Amino acid sequence: MATNYEVRYSNHPEDAKHYDTDRIRKDFLVQGLMKTGDVNMVYSLNDRFIVGGAVPGKLPLFLEAIDPLKAGHFCDRREVGVINVGARGHVKLDGKKYTLEYKEALYIGAGTKEVVFESEEEHHPSRFYFNSAPAHKEYPSKHITLKDAEVVELGALESSNDRKINKLIVNSVVDICQLQMGMTELKPGSVWNTMPAHLHSRRMEAYFYFEVPDDQAICHFMGEPKETRHIWLHNEEAVVSPSWSIHAAAGTSNYIFIWGMAGENLDYGDMDAFGPRELK
Repeated sequence: MATNYEVRYSNHPEDAKHYDTDRIRKDFLVQGLMKTGDVNMVYSLNDRFIVGGAVPGKLPLFLEAIDPLKAGHFCDRREVGVINVGARGHVKLDGKKYTLEYKEALYIGAGTKEVVFESEEEHHPSRFYFNSAPAHKEYPSKHITLKDAEVVELGALESSNDRKINKLIVNSVVDICQLQMGMTELKPGSVWNTMPAHLHSRRMEAYFYFEVPDDQAICHFMGEPKETRHIWLHNEEAVVSPSWSIHAAAGTSNYIFIWGMAGENLDYGDMDAFGPRELK
């Protein structure tokens, strides 16, 4: 087992608008999260948010504290949200086992000492995507299924954005400090997500794209509304989106993405929208 991490610094929008393609990808694109036998993560200084992945094979994987946390255990001062995007697997929290099916979530409360990821079958591994944010209070851990989710249907096929939003780790479903996570599924024939675009300057966000066919791609749009940029990405890759940036995308096929947020409040609807004709 290896635990690999990278630290990403914050960016000023006046600086970011001068970045070339390589710099944009280096600072905002997250690749290589899902590698069998490893735990991989990016520690962003945007709201101290962590984007990570764990793919246990024959042996279990432990969520260990990385050096930037300066903590004895990963969850000493943090909450974690996990969503399984692979085969059935298990997460053990201080010895208590939770079984996660495909697309199911687990909220891990601050104060948890030991977090262990396990695949039920070595040759059909679980693929655990996780986000983490600082926590000011210890809340109980909770398993969240798709039946538990708060579901919102948005968009239309005529505008190529017919989609279902599954709010999994939100304060209407589970007690949380600041971390929020959910999963948006685009229906066949729809490719646009989060359009019209918006900002929520009180929260940053990360997007993780999956179920992207091997021969297809996603174009993620970021930047200030009047100064947008794009990042091309593929299956099981993510983008860290600062609070000053829009976050929207279009794919060459339909796909699923997981959104995770952290920041000042838990008001999902707290956003400033920008219509398509306002973007540049």
